Amino acid sequence: MNHEIKRRGFIGSVSALFAAWFFPGLKAEDIQVEPVIKSVKPLGFQWETADPFLFCAHHEDYFPVGNGAMGPKSDLLRGRHLGDDFIIKDGFRMYHGKTVPGFPGHPHRGFETITIVKKGLVDHADSMGAAGRYGNGDVQWMTAGKGVQHAEMFPLLRDDQENPLELFQIWLNLPAKNKMVSPHFKMFWKEEIPSLSFSDHNKKLTHVELVAGKLNDAKALTAPPDSWAFSDQNDVWIWNISMEVGAEWTLPASGPHVIRNLYFHEGENLKIEQQLIPPYHKIELDASKSVSLKNEGSKRIEILLLQGKPIQEQVMQYGPFVMNTKEEIKQAFEDYHATQFGGWPWPSYDHVHSKEKGRFAKHADGREELKS
Repeated sequence: MNHEIKRRGFIGSVSALFAAWFFPGLKAEDIQVEPVIKSVKPLGFQWETADPFLFCAHHEDYFPVGNGAMGPKSDLLRGRHLGDDFIIKDGFRMYHGKTVPGFPGHPHRGFETITIVKKGLVDHADSMGAAGRYGNGDVQWMTAGKGVQHAEMFPLLRDDQENPLELFQIWLNLPAKNKMVSPHFKMFWKEEIPSLSFSDHNKKLTHVELVAGKLNDAKALTAPPDSWAFSDQNDVWIWNISMEVGAEWTLPASGPHVIRNLYFHEGENLKIEQQLIPPYHKIELDASKSVSLKNEGSKRIEILLLQGKPIQEQVMQYGPFVMNTKEEIKQAFEDYHATQFGGWPWPSYDHVHSKEKGRFAKHADGREELKS
C-alpha cells in the first residue's frame, strides 16, 4: 500500500486559489506542495535508517523461565540452529548464543552502538575489561572507535517467571576524523534520563524520553566526547515517545538539513496531520516543520524518533566494521587478526555475570557504578 500523501494546509489552499484565478487553465492537482510526510514504509527486524545512523534492530523476545543457569530449559533448545538462531520459536530467539541467548564476543570498529533496553536485562563484557548489567529503561552508549570486542548476553535471571526482553540497538556512524579514537562507553541510567510529560486539551498525556537531543528547556545526558551527537549543531535526537489513548501532541520542528524518521513500533493507529498510519511502520518527516501526532487507537502508542544532520561521507561497511574506504576495511581485518583489539579477558566469549548481581557498570579505568 502506498501511504505517501500530498498535504495542503491553509497556505497551500490559498496558493491554489490564486493560481487558479490568474492561471485558469491550471488544475489544483497540478500544484505541488511539499508534504510534511515524505514516506511511509513497513518495518522488518532490521529497520531502515538514514545518515548519520547506520542500522537499528528491534529485539523483542518473550524468554521463558530460566533453567537455573540463566538459559532456557533444554527442551526449548531442540529444533534450533544454535549459534545462528534468528527465527522466532516459542516466542524467542537465541541469536548467536548456545546456552544463554545473546551475542557472544564480537568486534567493531568505526562507529557507535546505542543500546536502549525497554525491558529485561543485558550483560555487557568487553576487551577493555569493562563490564555491566543494565536494563529496564537503561541505555548503554559505546564508541567502538579504533576497535573493541564486546559481548551482549541476555541472562534469564528469573527461574519462577518468564524473562521478557525488549531493546533497540542503534548504530550511529562516526565521522572519518573520529573513526580511530580510543574505545569508550557510558551508561545512561533510567533514573537520570530526562523525561517530559505533556497534557493536551483533553488531559491526555504524551511522554517523551530524551536519550539524545533537547526539548524545550530539557537536554539529554551528554554523549561520548567523540560522538557525532556530542555537538548540538548536529541535531542528533533519539527520543522514546509514548502516547496515551486519544492523546494529541505537536512534534516541534528542528534545524535545517536534518533527516528525521519516526518508528511506530507499538499501538494501533497513529494519526500524523490528516494521515492514519498503521503500526510497525517508519515515517520519514520534513524536520523543518512541526507536525501533529494523535493516538487514534485503543492502545498506548510507542514511537522511536531518530534524527540528525548527515555526516555526508562515503560509508564502506563490511560486517562489524564501518570505515570510509575499502583499504580501511582491509586494514581493520588485519588489525583485528593481529591484535584481537586487546584480546578477551573473560572466561568465555558468552560470559554472563553472577546471577545475584544487580545493575552495575565497571569501566575500563576501574571505576564502578552500582544501582539498586
